[in-house]
This record gives sequence, structure tokens and C-alpha cells, in this order.
Amino acid sequence: MPNIKSAIKRVKVTQTKTLKNKVVKSSLKTITNKFDNALIDNEVEVAKKLYPELVKKIDQATAKGAIHKNAANRRKAKLALRLNAAGQQ
Repeated sequence: MPNIKSAIKRVKVTQTKTLKNKVVKSSLKTITNKFDNALIDNEVEVAKKLYPELVKKIDQATAKGAIHKNAANRRKAKLALRLNAAGQQ
């Protein structure tokens, strides 16, 4: 445990930010799993409805700094490819 006042504060701030990022990432994983399960079960219409919500969650996570901008774009691109591939079948 740090002894210096500024270091103590940094530990508290880091813990708070970590918790907020964990909440954001957890909600992102939840909706991603719903989307994945819809694609696995061949429910393309459900997946199409979930896709805009998922993109919105990814953008919100990016705006809050929970994930990097390039990582968000990569995720959205992969999801779009998977959705389009499922729609083709």
C-alpha cells in the first residue's frame, strides 16, 4: 500500500475507473453473447435487430474509454461480416 498521499489517491482513482470499465465491458459481452447465440440458432432476424444495439454499445464503450477506437471498429466489422454471412445462407 502506498504511503504518499498522491499515490493513495491514484490507487483509489484506478480502482474506480477499473470498476466502471468492468461494468461497461460486461454489458457489452452480454449483448454480444445474445447476438452470437442468435446467429448460432439461425435466427437471422433477431440478430439483425440486435446488431444496431450492439453497435451502439460498442460506440458507447469507446466514448467512455473502455475499449480503443480501432478495437471497436474491428469488432463492428467482424460482426457485420458474420451477420452478412448468416444472411447469405
